[in-house]
Amino acid sequence: MKKRILAAVLAAVMVFSLAGCAGNKNESKDSKKESGKKTEIQVFIAASLNTVMTELAKEYQKDHPDVKITYNADSSGTLLTQIEEGYECDLFFSAAQKQMDQLEEDGLVVDGTRKNVVNNQVIVVTRKGSKTKVKGLETLKDAKSIALAGGSVPVGKYTRAALISIGKLKKVEDPATITTEEVSKALGGVEISEQDNVSKVLSAVVEGSCEVGTTYYSDTYGYEKNLDILEKVSYDLTGDVIYPIAEVKNDEADKAQKAAAEDFLKFVTSDQSKKVFDSYYFDTNVK
Repeated sequence: MKKRILAAVLAAVMVFSLAGCAGNKNESKDSKKESGKKTEIQVFIAASLNTVMTELAKEYQKDHPDVKITYNADSSGTLLTQIEEGYECDLFFSAAQKQMDQLEEDGLVVDGTRKNVVNNQVIVVTRKGSKTKVKGLETLKDAKSIALAGGSVPVGKYTRAALISIGKLKKVEDPATITTEEVSKALGGVEISEQDNVSKVLSAVVEGSCEVGTTYYSDTYGYEKNLDILEKVSYDLTGDVIYPIAEVKNDEADKAQKAAAEDFLKFVTSDQSKKVFDSYYFDTNVK
């Protein structure tokens, strides 16, 4: 019951559903039983996947109109915490390996279902026409303000790792532990607006509330007229930005729901879906 209540609150507040608004979880399950037509799966996705996964769900539902896909898009760290706290989830698509590793350690990943899907690239961006003095990571200190994700957010961790690589931050075992205040100090006291997911970083730059920010290359899709890319950060500085997906153990799911989750996972990792990921600026050349 706890999971259903939490899922209902989540759906009402923060979940995007492709088959209409996601209402009360109990109501959706009751209606499913009455109609015998719809099977709903809860898919937790990193915020940077929201656009491409919306497209993939539409493609999938052309051949599977009986499946309702409900997305919960947020930072991978937040999603991990929600799953650990008991939110109902069928699939988890993370923007980093760390959160998936933890979920496996928790015993919540269905054995044999974890797969690496795409790679991404950290970039430094500014609003088009901003006339910023920043050219990239090396000159971030010249910014009037920076939008930066927190260390628990994958893009925030990767940015910190890159700043370590170029000598702007001191080397530590886990870059995620470096606070925003420490980053600001290392960059000469520049104003930093900490954001709790990559979509909010992007919005801060597009709307002009921050002069520059670090986000993913894939997030620039649809914003090409609004943004200038100042630097595509080399994988040598950040390491690979691999996105893994896996089925999550869900005691609330019936056989139809589990089957739908398994099938949608296969679709997301198919050659057909690779073409869609490529079109949204993701790198599908991963192992």
